[in-house]
Amino acid sequence: MQKQHNVLRSYAFSIILLCSILAGGVAGYFGGNAVLVLKPLGDIFLNLIFTLIVPLIFFNVASAVSRTGSLGRLRKIFFSMAIIFIFTGIVSAILTMVIVKIFPPAQGVSFTLGVSEKISPTGFLSQLADIFTAPDFSALLSHHHMLALILFSILIGVAASSLNNDKSKFFITFLQSGEAVLMKSFALMMYYAPIGFFAYFAVLVHELGPALIASYLRVTVIYYLLAIVYFGVVYTGYAYLAAKAQGVHLFWRNIFLPMATSIATCSSAASIPANLVATKAMQVSPEIYETAVPVGAILHKDGSVIGGMIKIAFLFGVFHLKFAGLSVLLTALGVSLLVGTVMGAIPSGGMLGELLILSVYGFPSSALIVIAAISIIIDPIATLLNVTGNTVSSMMIARLVDGRKWFIRGSHKSKRLEVVDPANER
Repeated sequence: MQKQHNVLRSYAFSIILLCSILAGGVAGYFGGNAVLVLKPLGDIFLNLIFTLIVPLIFFNVASAVSRTGSLGRLRKIFFSMAIIFIFTGIVSAILTMVIVKIFPPAQGVSFTLGVSEKISPTGFLSQLADIFTAPDFSALLSHHHMLALILFSILIGVAASSLNNDKSKFFITFLQSGEAVLMKSFALMMYYAPIGFFAYFAVLVHELGPALIASYLRVTVIYYLLAIVYFGVVYTGYAYLAAKAQGVHLFWRNIFLPMATSIATCSSAASIPANLVATKAMQVSPEIYETAVPVGAILHKDGSVIGGMIKIAFLFGVFHLKFAGLSVLLTALGVSLLVGTVMGAIPSGGMLGELLILSVYGFPSSALIVIAAISIIIDPIATLLNVTGNTVSSMMIARLVDGRKWFIRGSHKSKRLEVVDPANER
C-alpha cells in the first residue's frame, strides 16, 4: 500500500499538468473568443520561464564546463555531441524522405502561386557574427542570443577550470551555488505551471483553429502520425542504444515533464529547465546534460528537420515537380538539416528556414505563406520532438563519453523529477 501511495505521489504532478493541457485544449476549441481573456495568464508563465532561462543557462553551462576537470573530457563531450546531433538529424531526414515518397503531402492540394522565380538568397554567411556572438554584453541577457550566451558561458567555465587556484575554486563554487538556486527557482515557479499550461494551450488551440488544419489536413495527418511514431519508436530505440533496457526505463520514466512543457509552450528554449531536470533524473553526468541540453535547444531539432523535409516535398507537389533523383534528394537532405539546425541559431531568424528552401529551389516568394502555415500547424508536436530529442541524445552522448555503465555511475546523484514537483517543496 505504501509503495502504491509513493507511485501515485510521484506521478500526481505530472497527471495535473496533463489534465491542464487537455482542459486547455477543450476550452480553446469550444470557448470561442472568450478564451482570449486567458492570454495574460499564459504570457505570465512563458515570461517567467524566459526571465529565468538566461541566468539558468549561464550558471548551468559555466558550472558544468568548470567541473569537467580537463579540456580533454570537454573536447570528448563536444565531439560526441556533434556526432549524436548529426546522426539523429540524418536519421530523421532520411526517414521523412521515405515517408513523403510513399505519401506525397501535397496530393489533392491546389494553390495559385504563379510561376517559379529566383528570390534573394538568405545571406547565411553574413549572419555568422550574429549567430556566434552578441554586439555587447547586454545583448547576452536576451534569449534571442542563446548560442552567443552558451559560448560565453563555455569560455567562463574553461577559464575558471584552467586557473586552478583558490580564487577560481571560489568562483566555481559560486557557479555551482547559482545553478542550485536557479533550479530551486524553477521548482517554485512550477507551482504556477498548471494555470500557465491551461491558459497557454487554450489560446494556442483557439488561434490555430480547425479551419487552418482542415485546409492542410493531409500534411497534418502525415506529420503528426510520423511524429508520434518517431517519438515512440525511434527515441525508444535511441534510449536502448544508450543503456539497453535500463535506458528505455529511464527515458520513459522521466520524459513526461519536458514533453508536457514543450507541448504547452511550443518553445525549445522555454523547455530547457524541464529538460535539465529530466536528464538529471536519467542519471546523465551534469557536465554532459548541462551542455548538451542548452546547445541542443539551439542546434539540434529533429522535429524541425522532419518539418523541413515535408515542406520541400509539399512545394514540389504544389508546383507539380518530380521529387526524385539523387541531386534533388541529397539537396533536400542538406537543406532540411540546415532548416532544423543552423537556421534556428540565428537571432530573430523567424522564417529564414523557409526562405532558404525557396532560395535553393527557386520557388516564388508567394510560396512563403504556404509553408509558413505548415510551421504553425506542426509547431506543438515539432517542439515536442525537438525537446525530447535533446533528452535522449544526452543519454547517447553519456554512452559515448562515460562508457557502457554511465547510468550506474550517475545513480547516486539522481532522483526522479522530485525537484520540480511543488508537492515536494512543502
